[in-house]
Amino acid sequence: MSAKSFVVVTGGAGFIGSHTVDRLLERGCNVAVLDNFSTGKRENLAQWAESDSLEVVAADISDGIFAALADLEERWGKVERIVHLAAQTSVVHSIENPLNDVRNNYTGTVQVLEYARRKGVRKVVFASSAAVYGDVSTLPVREDAPCNPLSPYGIDKLGSEYWLRYQSSIFGMDSQPLRFFNVYGPRQDPRSPYSGVISIFSDRASAGKELRIFGDGAQTRDFVYVGDVSRAILLALFAEGGTGEAANIGTGNETSVNELAALINEFCGGRSTISHAAARDGEILRSVADVNRARELFSFDAKIVLRDGLKTTVASLQG
Repeated sequence: MSAKSFVVVTGGAGFIGSHTVDRLLERGCNVAVLDNFSTGKRENLAQWAESDSLEVVAADISDGIFAALADLEERWGKVERIVHLAAQTSVVHSIENPLNDVRNNYTGTVQVLEYARRKGVRKVVFASSAAVYGDVSTLPVREDAPCNPLSPYGIDKLGSEYWLRYQSSIFGMDSQPLRFFNVYGPRQDPRSPYSGVISIFSDRASAGKELRIFGDGAQTRDFVYVGDVSRAILLALFAEGGTGEAANIGTGNETSVNELAALINEFCGGRSTISHAAARDGEILRSVADVNRARELFSFDAKIVLRDGLKTTVASLQG
């Protein structure tokens, strides 16, 4: 059996997942990716095609992960840590099809945690979301703020957090939910209905197409670069302890969607017009993270400023 740390990444062929896999392999881990490829892409991991330390398994975590990992346990030994990123990520889709959201985002998490409990996994890091907060009255939002999610997506993420806290308190398993704010960067597919506003705007502005903003554009977000997010995941994954208490992952900086659209248009040559459409149901009006807990727990601070991250993202879309 291998002496390397064996790490499982659910959703590892996706946007955030593939960047996380890059870092784990660079660290020298054996990595098993579990992905159903509903949004993940094998090409996101193509640079590791010849690696003996990566195995990609087509699997739906909502059906359980014991069988999917059985052969790799024979080769690499016990799973030491899990990064659970697999999810349905569209707020709009969760409102339109809540049962599917429950299956993917809640039941899927319970399946992963049941494996972790039975197999004695050392630590689980879970991708939660700022959507658990809903609209808040005090900004920047702290982890102890009241959680009033406005969508099934946010509800299922919050419910999953409770499961991690339960596993930690009852069974002593280390776990760390990370509440991601608005993640952007290379490999985020602008043609997917699940994509973030930055990848969509960048793709359209590069082609000189109209940028459509839902609502008046005054709504704000904390946009955090995917390289910072994947670094936060590894810091949390290999930090000692973890009681299931969530930590925000953001920059602590607030940017309006109007400001964002103007900035991306500028980087792409200023050829796009900007229009407005009706606001979407379940959309949060303002969002920015208090990031002190992540700093205290595992020494994380975002390093990439928005202008630099946007330039890299636009360049990746333009080839």
